[in-house]
Amino acid sequence: MSAKTSVPIHSLLANRKSPRSLDSTVVMSKDGITAVLEAARWAPSSNNMQPWRLFVGQRGDKVFTSILDSLAPFNQNWAHRASLLILVAGTTKRQDGSDHGSYLYDCGLAVSQLSLEAHARGFVAHQMGGFDKEKAITNLSIDSVLAPVIVIAIGKQSGIEQLEEALAERESAPRERKALSEIVVQGLPN
Repeated sequence: MSAKTSVPIHSLLANRKSPRSLDSTVVMSKDGITAVLEAARWAPSSNNMQPWRLFVGQRGDKVFTSILDSLAPFNQNWAHRASLLILVAGTTKRQDGSDHGSYLYDCGLAVSQLSLEAHARGFVAHQMGGFDKEKAITNLSIDSVLAPVIVIAIGKQSGIEQLEEALAERESAPRERKALSEIVVQGLPN
C-alpha cells in the first residue's frame, strides 16, 4: 500500500515499508548482499569519514546468530526469519581523537541507502533499536572505538498469518505519518 503523500514522491519511497512478516525460506544472493552494502558505502558522509561499520549475518551463520541473540525477545520472535541481520556500529572519534559529532547522522544515511537498495531489489528492511548493545559488543567482539547503533533485518515479505494477532493488525494497518505541518517548523510552502 502506497503512502498517502501531499504531492507525488518517488514510488520507491512511497512504497517502502518495514514489515515483520518475513519469508524464512528466501536467501539473498551474493550480488544482492553486495549491492545493499555498496549502497551503504556510497552514502553521503561528513568530511567523507564514513563512520559506519557493518556486521553482516546471513540466516544460519555465526554472525546472524550473534546478532539475533542480542535482540530483545520481541524482535527475536520475528527477526529469526530474516535473510540478513546487519548490525551497524559507528566510529565515535575522528582520526585526531576528537569526538565525531555527526557519526549517528552519517550512519543513518548509510542505513537509509542500504534500506532503499534492498527495497529496489524486492526485499524489505526493518530497523530495530530493540537490542542489547553490550551483548552485541560481546557476541561480535566489537572494538571499543565502535558504538552499536542499530540492527536491520532484511528479507522478503511474507504473509501476516505468521505473526501474533496484535502484530498482524499493526502490519496490515494503513501507513501513517505526522502531517508536514507538524514536522516543518518554518518554511512549509502554502
